[in-house]
Amino acid sequence: MHVFGLTGGIGSGKSTVARRFAARALCVIDADVLAREVVAPGAPALAEIVDAFGQAMLDPDGHLDRARLAAVVFDDAEKRARLNQITHPRVRELSVQRVSECGARGEPLCCYEVPLLVESGMADALRPLVVVSVPVEVQVARTCARDGMSEAQARARIAAQMPLADKVAIADYVIDNSGTLERTHEQADEVLDAILSDLKIPRERYALG
Repeated sequence: MHVFGLTGGIGSGKSTVARRFAARALCVIDADVLAREVVAPGAPALAEIVDAFGQAMLDPDGHLDRARLAAVVFDDAEKRARLNQITHPRVRELSVQRVSECGARGEPLCCYEVPLLVESGMADALRPLVVVSVPVEVQVARTCARDGMSEAQARARIAAQMPLADKVAIADYVIDNSGTLERTHEQADEVLDAILSDLKIPRERYALG
C-alpha cells in the first residue's frame, strides 16, 4: 500500500480536500483526530499532560481543554516541546496502526492528513505531497470565523507556522482553495486521479459514489 501526504496551513482548507478524498472511498487518516484520541479521558498521555501542566488543563467533564493548553504552550518553546514529547510518539504509533488496518482491508492507497507534515520532516516519506493553499487574508478570515479568534490572534497563529508558500514550493500537487467549493472538489479529483494514474491504480477503485 502507498501512503501520500496532505497538508496546508491553518484555515487553508485541507480538511475540505480530505473529505472529498474520503467521499471517493479513499482511506484518509487525520493526524488531528489521532491527536485527540491519544489524549482522551483515561489515556496515559492525558495523565502526563496534567502532571506537566496542571489540573487546569481539564474541563469540568475531565476532557482536555485544548484551547487552554494551546494558549499555555503557544509562546513557550520549552512547554511546547514537552507537550510534543508526550503526544507525538503516541500519534506516530497510532498512525502506523491505522495504516496497517487500511492495508489489511486490501487498500492500495492511503492519505495521511497532517497539519505540520513539512515542519516535522515527513514530506519525503509521504510523496506525492499535496498542499492546499489560499492567500493569507483568506486564512485569517476563515480562522477567525471557524475558531472565534480575533484577527490579531489568527495572524499570530499563521505567523507561527511555516509560510504556505514554502510548502507549495516543495509540493508535488497544489490545490488552490480560494475559490468555490465546487472548484476545490474538481482540483481534488484531478489530483487524486493523477496519483492513481502514476501508481497504476484503476480510477474505478476510488470512483465517486
